[in-house]
Amino acid sequence: MNKKALYNLTYGLYVISSIEDGKMCGFMGNTALQVTSSPIQISVVCSKNNFTTQVINRKKIFAVSVLHKSVNPELVTAFGYKTSSEIDKFSLFRYRKGTTGCPILVEDSVSWFECEVVETVDVGTHLIFIGKVIDCEVTNDKAEPMTYSYYHKIFKASFPKNAPTFIENSEKPTEVASKGCIDVGKSYTCNVCGYIYDPIQGDPDRGIPPYTKFENLPDTWVCPICGVDKTNFS
Repeated sequence: MNKKALYNLTYGLYVISSIEDGKMCGFMGNTALQVTSSPIQISVVCSKNNFTTQVINRKKIFAVSVLHKSVNPELVTAFGYKTSSEIDKFSLFRYRKGTTGCPILVEDSVSWFECEVVETVDVGTHLIFIGKVIDCEVTNDKAEPMTYSYYHKIFKASFPKNAPTFIENSEKPTEVASKGCIDVGKSYTCNVCGYIYDPIQGDPDRGIPPYTKFENLPDTWVCPICGVDKTNFS
């Protein structure tokens, strides 16, 4: 069985959020879809390990913010690799509250949906919440929605372990090509988010020029996606 066939299924990228006793929470997910049109219902798939999943399961409300291609990279870091049980993610970005109180992203989305849970399905590691849409709106009709494929291309990250699409990767980082007689060493992979540091490309956005060996990165350098330090790479 070639599990890479699963990569050809298409996904978007969303922030799924909820609220409980005034505490806002949310995480970045890639599985949200419309399941009926009358009434309008959508489903989201959430890992049982996510703090937000526990809140949705108790309060029976959630919102989905559909992210666009120019999403703030810091939003990816906050909602993709940090937990709402420890930080107030929404305090870092522009948001509004819906009818249920669920937080909705304003600047980084193309549209949003606010839902009341009508059914919950336990699928082992994840819960599927089917929600009746009680409100929805277009926030940016000029931007394009982010796809999971585009996200991987731009952010160079793999599927997080809590994602329903996660596939264990047993492949080891390979030697990257050299430029002439310059030894650029190996590529390194972040053990947290899957970002691959390619020494040929370096990390120009953070002052690391091309052809910089991983071993020569300053100790202050951190993963561009999830913010962990060099010790979390292999």
